[in-house]
Order: sequence, then structure tokens, then C-alpha cells
Amino acid sequence: MLYSHSNIYKMNSTETRDEVLIKIRPEIPAAKLSEDMTTAEKFQNQTLRPIIKLQHNMLLLAFRNYLAKHKADYYGLDIDNREKYIENIFSKDVNFRHQLGGMIIGQFTEQEYKEFHLDPDLKKRLINILKQRVLSQVHVL
Repeated sequence: MLYSHSNIYKMNSTETRDEVLIKIRPEIPAAKLSEDMTTAEKFQNQTLRPIIKLQHNMLLLAFRNYLAKHKADYYGLDIDNREKYIENIFSKDVNFRHQLGGMIIGQFTEQEYKEFHLDPDLKKRLINILKQRVLSQVHVL
């Protein structure tokens, strides 16, 4: 079946892709917005954090797959060395960072995608939040 461009972004109703993406994001009560925040801080709290929370299980699955693929002895390490191992992955493995980043960027609205690429600080924020998310789960990974 062929789809026209306008139908690709419709979700079996009158909602657009962007509207559906916004609707499925979890709310994060601690992610407050204020007038004195920078644009990057607002983007982080309004976009990045909810999407990362939404994608939490997928991020952990991707990390487990990474460990299996690289045949890492991660599970034989103590907690401190697991944290160092994760830090090392995020600092050295560009492909893995891009894979995780893509899981998040793919959930952006069109406007968020445009904003993200205008501010280099947002990419750093994204990677740092992703790393913290994985590090916070070191005890269950």
C-alpha cells in the first residue's frame, strides 16, 4: 500500500505524529520549568527527560545487548568497576552513544529536532543524561 506524505504522520485518527509523541511521554513532576532557565535547561526538562524515561527499558536492553555483543565480563565486576566500565563505554564508544542518542532523537517532534541541532550543548546534555540513566541502574544490569 502506498502512503502519501500527509498520511505517514497520521495515527488512525486526526492526531499528528507530533501530537501522539507528546501525548505518550510520561510526566516528570520534578522537571519544573521556570523563566530563569536557559533554553537548554528547558529543553532538557520538557523534552529529553520525559523521552529518556519513556525509553528507559529500551536503553537498558540496548546496554545489555552491548555487553553480550562485546562479551564483556561486566557481571564479574564489583559495583565500582561496573561504574568505571560504563563511564569508559560512554567516553570511548561513539557508535554506542549514537545508538542510544538515536533512540531518543527518534522520539522528537519536528520542532524539537530542529531545536536540538541548533544548540551543541543539547547533545552533551543528552549523552550525560543517558550515561547517568545507565549508571543509576548498575545494580540491576
